[in-house]
Amino acid sequence: METLQNIEKLLLVELQEFRKNYQQALQTDHPLLGEVLRHLQQRRGKQVRPILVLLSAKLCGDVNEKTYGSAVAFELLHTASLVHDDVVDDSPLRRGQATVHARWNNKVAVLTGDYLLAKVIELTAGLRNMKIFNIVAEIGQTLARGELLQLHANRSMWISESDYFAVIEQKTAALFAACTQAGAVSAGGTMRQETALRTFGRELGLVFQMQDDLLDYSDSEESGKPTMSDVRDGKATLPLLVSLDRAPKAEAEEIRSLAEHLAKGELSSVTGEEERRAEQTILSFVLRYDGVRYVRQQMEVHKRKAIEALSVFHQSSVKSVLIELMEYMMTRVY
Repeated sequence: METLQNIEKLLLVELQEFRKNYQQALQTDHPLLGEVLRHLQQRRGKQVRPILVLLSAKLCGDVNEKTYGSAVAFELLHTASLVHDDVVDDSPLRRGQATVHARWNNKVAVLTGDYLLAKVIELTAGLRNMKIFNIVAEIGQTLARGELLQLHANRSMWISESDYFAVIEQKTAALFAACTQAGAVSAGGTMRQETALRTFGRELGLVFQMQDDLLDYSDSEESGKPTMSDVRDGKATLPLLVSLDRAPKAEAEEIRSLAEHLAKGELSSVTGEEERRAEQTILSFVLRYDGVRYVRQQMEVHKRKAIEALSVFHQSSVKSVLIELMEYMMTRVY
């Protein structure tokens, strides 16, 4: 929490301006759309993506209108992708709040996501910066490819480690990289600075997703993410995939079968006791074969690459906060 407070202090003026611009971008006189957009605004997250745009610009020069426009565009793009993802995954809740398709229906959710994407195009076109426009256009395509890759991979629930990284590269890391690169571009950063910040964003995104996967094996009430929620959704995350590769074949097959039954809802009962036993068995299996430890080791590797990328910048309060943000991503519990 201290990291987020430090960011709020460093970007006090900039975040206020961003939030004002973001609210303006969501204004509409359409009654149903307005109701849906107000619902989405109630679930304000950590706003990591616009923060990355603002910090990257501040590290390279001055935050300006192109920076704010980019920050708003990426937050809208992220929001649109979540609305669409919830339809694809048939998710009733996101961080404790009803999803758009659950509160209204799939048609409203899809059209709301489409509206937000159209707003992104309008905003980025208005910046009159072709490089930023191309970054946003490219990431829109990458996110869609990542979601399709995940859908294809999850047909059997089990994927290889290389396929796992291909998915999170396109679904999470690429978006973080686009945010940091666009921030640098908006402030007139050099090509060297732009490349360094894109690398930092990519590595931060990989760490962010791996930590999110680890939350599936945590019983922290702060996370807002139920234990084994990914397994229940039929998503085999890295700690489980690694453990399955390390375990004897017979034991691995037993755990695979148990996870599949859990994902299909075939263990449900009035008391939920069978489901809880299955979850505990899978958790114990992952811990026994060091799946969690392996992921933490991978996170350390990517953290070092991210910090090394920032070596092109002189020491400053902004650089310190970016490094602090990486440390925070390594240990966040929600």
